[in-house]
Amino acid sequence: MSLKKLLVSLISCLLLGQVAMADVVKLRADHPQRYVVVKGDTLWDISAHFLQDPWLWPKIWHINPEIKNPHLIYPGDVIDLVFVDGKPQLQIERKGRPVVKLSPTGRVEELRTAIPTIPADAIRQFLQRPSIMTKEELDRAPYIIANDGGHLITGSDEKVYVRGLEDAAVNRFNVIHEGDAYKDMNGDLLGYEALNVADARLVERGDPSTLYLKTTNREILIGDKVMPARDDAELDPYFTPTIPEVDINGRIIAVLDGVSRIGQYHTVVLNRGRKDDLKVGDILASYQAGESIEDPIGEDHDEVTLPNEQSGTLMVVRVFERASYALVMRATRTIRIHDAVRSPENNRNL
Repeated sequence: MSLKKLLVSLISCLLLGQVAMADVVKLRADHPQRYVVVKGDTLWDISAHFLQDPWLWPKIWHINPEIKNPHLIYPGDVIDLVFVDGKPQLQIERKGRPVVKLSPTGRVEELRTAIPTIPADAIRQFLQRPSIMTKEELDRAPYIIANDGGHLITGSDEKVYVRGLEDAAVNRFNVIHEGDAYKDMNGDLLGYEALNVADARLVERGDPSTLYLKTTNREILIGDKVMPARDDAELDPYFTPTIPEVDINGRIIAVLDGVSRIGQYHTVVLNRGRKDDLKVGDILASYQAGESIEDPIGEDHDEVTLPNEQSGTLMVVRVFERASYALVMRATRTIRIHDAVRSPENNRNL
């Protein structure tokens, strides 16, 4: 799905429905009248030029069903905010092509590769991210018992022997290394980081089966697990932001890559997943816990806890049974492990 037209339709519908939708979507006070799309832009970035909450553009799009595939916006397109008969309207100008008016009956044609929702680098990093597996899934998974040379570790272009392969239809596999344990705030185990360390293909099925290691990104160890290869084509990089259908109240329990300061486009681990009705594309707000201070004025000098303050905006990008990965789309202050995450306050009723 292309994200470009979605933005266009978002702004267009936003403008067309500015009054009726005022309680849902609000224009920025400093929004431009014209914006030229440049290489490197994302749908989120462009939306942020016009909207106070850039992730609300799908809500605008959904009330404009006549625009098909409203994600396609390309470098060089000019987005004009105009008023026709007193009503706001969005127009897209393309060099060498006529003006495309985005109205409830307008259409936007597909041209070149459309701009993504998030930067390409963030998408590539996400496609290479690990998974989260439960202890039961890891215990059931096939495992490497030896390699062709009898070494302790194995690398690319070598064969390994695996027990437990049962699906006769699968010929491509990922080798998984068990990583850190992810635990909830109360200590409950939510799952393990499952690092994708190699790609492999089936050479001969049996007990044990023989696999040939192709691309590896670290040494392969005896005991590493083997899973059917993940099809990255199924991981659509064009995420559509959504408002959670239920109130989400969770915590950031870890951050990938071991960074100490969490910022834009870092991936964090949340203690909420499918069992909590969390979905890919859900938008969450992160909150920094208020500091506890001593009242310097009152007679008792008692301790007062300051209010929690929003620290950023997150978009869920992968969901597992009891945990999920979320990408930091915006950081307004330092985001830390154990910060609270919840449904956006001003849109719980949408």
